[in-house]
Amino acid sequence: MSLTGEDDVRESHPLAVVERMARRNNWDFSRSVDDELTLAVAGKRTNYQVTFNWMEEIGVLHFSCAFEVKVPLARLAEVQQLISRINEQLWIGHFDVWGQSGVVMFRHALLLIGGVSTSAQQCEAVIGTALDACERYYPALQFVIWAGKSAREALDAAMFETAGEA
Repeated sequence: MSLTGEDDVRESHPLAVVERMARRNNWDFSRSVDDELTLAVAGKRTNYQVTFNWMEEIGVLHFSCAFEVKVPLARLAEVQQLISRINEQLWIGHFDVWGQSGVVMFRHALLLIGGVSTSAQQCEAVIGTALDACERYYPALQFVIWAGKSAREALDAAMFETAGEA
C-alpha cells in the first residue's frame, strides 16, 4: 500500500520518471537518445540546462545543471578557487567548471544498483537541491567573473544575509 500516491510509482527506465515530471511542470525537454534527457529550466537569476544521463553499465543516473555563463580564461583560476570553497559547504552534489568550455555546472549521481529504481521524489529532490545551490551561489560567480573579486570576497558578499526590515 502506497501512502504517497502516483508519484511513488516506479518505472522500468529511470528517465521515464524524469520525462513525466518534465511534462507535468511544462518544462521544455528533449530526449534525443534513450539514455539522456535534457530540460530547459528557468531560474530566478538565470536559465539552466538540466541533463539526466542513465549509465546502465554502472547503474548510475547522472545529473548535471549547467549555468548560462562561461568563465573567461583570465578568471578561470579564481572561479576554481570559488568552486572549491562552495563545495566545502555542500552535502549533496558538487560544482565543476569545464576547463575547455568554461561552463559551470552542478553535478550529482544517483546510484541505482541491485534492483533499486528512481522515483519522482528523488528526481524532484535532486533538481530542487541543484537549483537552490545554483541560485544561491550564482551571485558569487558573477562577482568573480564580472566584478573581478577574489573567491573569498565574492563568497562573503553573496552569503551576506540581511535581517529585519527598513
